[in-house]
Amino acid sequence: MVIRKENVEGYRWGAGCEAWPLLETATLSIKQEQMPAGSSEQWHYHGKAQQFFYILKGVARMETEQGSWAIKAGEGIHVAAGCRHRIVNETSEDLHFLVISEPPATMDRTETQAGPGTSTG
Repeated sequence: MVIRKENVEGYRWGAGCEAWPLLETATLSIKQEQMPAGSSEQWHYHGKAQQFFYILKGVARMETEQGSWAIKAGEGIHVAAGCRHRIVNETSEDLHFLVISEPPATMDRTETQAGPGTSTG
């Protein structure tokens, strides 16, 4: 079966954000996600899961313990297991991206305070 977000059951998270699980196995998760303008994720980390975020449309701000980066369409960033992070959409346009987690981050998420030298807003 060809997989696309229109033929999988999606869910909402945060303030108006959406996710579509494109692939969920015991060892790998691939989700397509959308964040509206001005939205942000909570600071968190995954004890076991490493993640790769790949931007499909828009510009993301990825904030981690190591720094903050603007990532545009066609670019990606790796977040190691245990690294506090969050993705932010500071623009006036929707952000569309893939998040690939190995192993899946389900039940492996700990919310934290803001990262070093950053704000929670």
